Amino acid sequence: MSQLFDRNTQIVKQTAQQLGFGYCGIARAAYLEADARRLEAWLNKGMHGSMQYMENYFELRTDPRKLVPGAKSVITLLKNYFPAQQQHPHTPKIARYAYGKDYHEVIKQQLNDFLAELSAKIGQITGRGFVDSAPVLERAWAQKSGLGWIGKNGNLINPKAGSFYFIATLITDLELNCDHPLTKDYCGTCTKCLDACPTDAILPDKTINGSQCISYFTIELKDMLIPEEQKDKFNNWMFGCDICQEVCPWNRFSQPHNEPAFTPIPEILELNTQEWIQLSETAFNQIFKYSPLKRSKYKGIQRNLHFIQERTINSKTGMT
Repeated sequence: MSQLFDRNTQIVKQTAQQLGFGYCGIARAAYLEADARRLEAWLNKGMHGSMQYMENYFELRTDPRKLVPGAKSVITLLKNYFPAQQQHPHTPKIARYAYGKDYHEVIKQQLNDFLAELSAKIGQITGRGFVDSAPVLERAWAQKSGLGWIGKNGNLINPKAGSFYFIATLITDLELNCDHPLTKDYCGTCTKCLDACPTDAILPDKTINGSQCISYFTIELKDMLIPEEQKDKFNNWMFGCDICQEVCPWNRFSQPHNEPAFTPIPEILELNTQEWIQLSETAFNQIFKYSPLKRSKYKGIQRNLHFIQERTINSKTGMT
């Protein structure tokens, strides 16, 4: 049996590499007891804000065997999204993960291909792939499978490549050799992400107050008004935020991705604030049809633009 596990594990790792995933780790499918306690405490404190969906399917989030009956292994895959191109100065800032096509669709197809390849090489297996759209604690599984540690900014940090990675999960009934988790947290005494966060969403105890994050306000918050107390804190971020990743010393190891689907949409790199505001809803829907920006919809993007534009105007005129 050991030889079979070795063979199948090698096939999994090789197939992941062939399909363009940068890293692949494996953990045994089991109940995440410690993570369940942390998640429950986080929810009880209301740090998920209006993201009520995070309260749903608690048992499924903490036990992969309830998502995939008979599950034996959790395969975690990392997909680099760090872009070679950057936005022009003074353009409304957009988180780097949203520069190209919607990663949900791109990686979902790659996970389907991955599962099909494994079935062809190993034999019929049962499995389900997930990428940030189902009740799966992806970062916990990535850590358990040795792909990195959870940093103070809440991101999975890989010691060789930083944190600009999507995390994908494949839960399967295939029995495999497991990888060993890292035994050390390499953030050490560094507090750069805490110090840089303009909304104080990163707490000293490695807890993220999601309801105070710029990404929450610009993407998840569906109210048409962003709270007044957040004025002058967004630093021109229109969709998402990368501040805590930009200041992280481990991201000096980031290298540009080679995924064609993540090639930046030209308008994301080039449009200034006024051009964004003047963009019609029809044009927005056409240009960003396959973009993560459609999650905020046209009205949400316009809300964010006016919020950060008012900040810019006030800072130039000295108004408060």
